[in-house]
Amino acid sequence: MANSNGHYVDISSNTQVFKLYNKKGRALRILCLIFSILFLLGGGAMVYYYALLNSMNFEDFTAPSSDKSDSVSATVSAEMTGDGTQLTIGDGQLLQDSKVLNVMLFGEDNSDGDEHGRTDTMIMMSIDNWHKKLKLTSFQRDTYVYIPGYGQNKINAAYTYGGPKLTIETIETNFGIKIDRYAVVDFDSFIEIIDTLGGIDMEVTQDEIDYINYQMYKNEQVDNPKTITNAPGIVHLNGQEALWYARNRGLSTNEDGNEIGIDGDDWDRTSRQRKLLEKMFNDLKGADLTKIVSIVSSVGPMVTTNLKKDEITALVSHAPTYLTYTVEQSYVPTEGLWYYENNTPAGSVIAIADMNKQRLEFAKFIYEDRLTGGDSGSSGSSSSSSAN
Repeated sequence: MANSNGHYVDISSNTQVFKLYNKKGRALRILCLIFSILFLLGGGAMVYYYALLNSMNFEDFTAPSSDKSDSVSATVSAEMTGDGTQLTIGDGQLLQDSKVLNVMLFGEDNSDGDEHGRTDTMIMMSIDNWHKKLKLTSFQRDTYVYIPGYGQNKINAAYTYGGPKLTIETIETNFGIKIDRYAVVDFDSFIEIIDTLGGIDMEVTQDEIDYINYQMYKNEQVDNPKTITNAPGIVHLNGQEALWYARNRGLSTNEDGNEIGIDGDDWDRTSRQRKLLEKMFNDLKGADLTKIVSIVSSVGPMVTTNLKKDEITALVSHAPTYLTYTVEQSYVPTEGLWYYENNTPAGSVIAIADMNKQRLEFAKFIYEDRLTGGDSGSSGSSSSSSAN
């Protein structure tokens, strides 16, 4: 090192340099120590996080048919960039968009221990980054559709025949929209998830309270026939109570020997399921990333999914943004495009009067002004949607 006179000195024995090192280097050493600790803590957190991801139930499958694109239609990344092109309906291709992620959510009843069980909960959650919306679309379980390899049947039969894979192929084949990923939660896991979240506050009617009380007592889940004693309004539900709320499709008088009658049908049930999901989203609004990671860490092992680890990480990191999106709801088939048909091999079903119009209405709700072709125009979302 050169001194002020331009001569070189040995810094290993120079007193001035030693003092300089003590004064300025102390702060640098402390700073390095702090960053080292933070790195170790952060690294430990990432190791813990990825260990939890490894504990999740991953179940992937190949594309249902070779004529479909193997690409993931929605890129789950920080940018969520799109190519700016419009979607065209009626060209024979599945509709997909790089800024819209479509994830099928299945609620599975596998109490009999079957390979796939049954599902009465089929909701497609769409993260629409063009319009800053979360969209929930229910598929009515009795909808009469073509199931590849099996012919015409109720849509929920696809799950019994072939689980998520065949159900997704059935929805894509009939309704023309690419489904990117899926997640399955069985009844026991649903209860545990709600309890892990500390329960949920839902607005319930007296009929809904009576239904929950009746089912819990009838199924010997409680000793008291009047577990919920609250008046109608906002009621805090635990996991078991929330499950019966979500399964409620009414109760005929004398059904299963009961003495009560509660109005309702499957349209009411799917509406409750969407309301419950929307309430969960709303309850998480304002949650910081630490809380979201904690929740995912707790409930992750209860979910079976084909979301990849990097996709889950990206979704978690962007969750605070997604939770600010407006939630909109819809259902298939759309009002005015279906009718009850009793004379089928599957019994009484919900038949779709005009499949082309149904595909269009579904596509309009999901993609809005991104859609061209057919009679889509540029009016935006489908009239079947209901923002809440």
